[in-house]
Amino acid sequence: MRCPRHRIAALGIAIAFSAAACGSSNSASNGGAAPTSPGTSPESSPETGNESGADTGATADQQYPDVINAAAMQEGYTWTFDVTISSPYDTPERYADGWRVLSPDGTELGFRLLTHDHASEQPFTRSLDGVEIPDDVDMVTIEGRDQVNGFGGETFELTLDR
Repeated sequence: MRCPRHRIAALGIAIAFSAAACGSSNSASNGGAAPTSPGTSPESSPETGNESGADTGATADQQYPDVINAAAMQEGYTWTFDVTISSPYDTPERYADGWRVLSPDGTELGFRLLTHDHASEQPFTRSLDGVEIPDDVDMVTIEGRDQVNGFGGETFELTLDR
């Protein structure tokens, strides 16, 4: 579990990215539907990467993308997530092609499809809005997906401020 200092830092980063990328989120209208294959759903225009200068510790022989930061903000009955992924192996042939939000029991609450590599933008942050979180869920886990190996890598646990 993250300490309050990490949550405050994550919220600050999320606010900065939201202001810089107005309108660049991807809707979670599919809810918990199974992810589509790469290239079948449009992705929002690129946002700026992680400007915090954080060392991701990632290596080129990494098998999965790592989720290195996340923030969430409730907007009415749904949530918007800003998630930072590190996948230094990203190339057009193989890249981090998505991330998902999981409840404590493993139920997929939202999925963000990434339709291209982010080789020149590491780490990178993308948003997902319209995620419905049940009232009894106060913590979620965010997990990245590799185009070749599937889901795995470092996850990020996020306590939701309700």
